[in-house]
Amino acid sequence: MGSFKTLEEARDYFSKDRFASDNGMTLDELDENHAVCSLTLTERHRNAFGGVMGGAIFTLADYAFAALSNDRTRVTVAQQVSINYLAPAKSGRLIATARYKRDGRNSCVVNVDVTDDSGRDIAQFVGTGFKLWARPSEPKQG
Repeated sequence: MGSFKTLEEARDYFSKDRFASDNGMTLDELDENHAVCSLTLTERHRNAFGGVMGGAIFTLADYAFAALSNDRTRVTVAQQVSINYLAPAKSGRLIATARYKRDGRNSCVVNVDVTDDSGRDIAQFVGTGFKLWARPSEPKQG
């Protein structure tokens, strides 16, 4: 789980990813090799045609990428990402599972598969992350 001691500690940390958390995305599993995030679809995730907004699917995949590749002591920033939308998401729940393709000293490549709750492939996301040497220190309070 990187430098997180528990899943709850990781959830608390990533709750600061406000766009993801404010839109209902949750961190469900996390260890050194994979992360699972999910989203229960609601009307707020729909586009003008009634389908699930591509940005909602992308954000879920990006959230899983971030959860896997970051920890409390070292920041990983996205250097390049791509997504292929494979099938329309209908309703229910989307699940994004992130796994390392490569986890090097300075960079990583993460594959994220997004499925619906029936196991249907919705999207495939690939992210290349650049690892910064140290997390910027928190500003001191008052």
